[in-house]
Amino acid sequence: MKAEVINPFLESARNVFEQLIQVSPSTGNLGVKNVEYIADHVWIVIGMTGQLSGNIVFGIQETVALKIVSAMMGGFVITEMDDMSKSAISELGNMISGNASTILSNQGVVVDITPPQVMQSEILATFTATKALSIPLLMDGIGEMDIQVMIS
Repeated sequence: MKAEVINPFLESARNVFEQLIQVSPSTGNLGVKNVEYIADHVWIVIGMTGQLSGNIVFGIQETVALKIVSAMMGGFVITEMDDMSKSAISELGNMISGNASTILSNQGVVVDITPPQVMQSEILATFTATKALSIPLLMDGIGEMDIQVMIS
């Protein structure tokens, strides 16, 4: 795992959250954690190919995801992760990953990203990696989003 790969995703996530929902997230502690399914979470999985390959996984507690989607919808209160909510949270992951791949490209690293997959009750057993470089993004009044990087 390459620790420097997480920085473009942090920078991108901060920018996207500031623009999209007017929140300036702070970062928690960087660490390595086991990739495991946690009940009541929404997972946005983005694949990466090119000079770097692997997966980026955004883990969000479902109540936090609903707050984010509500903010994305202009404050309209969203109470369930229906198809519209999943589409919105998927687009959030796409925006963060797309901006991060642009940052990487500007650093001379050529990568492509796959369309996001949103998972709720599915177990994340499809990953070959058992550990991920992980850092939480903390958003006042909303909650946190965990960014997990499994890139080689």
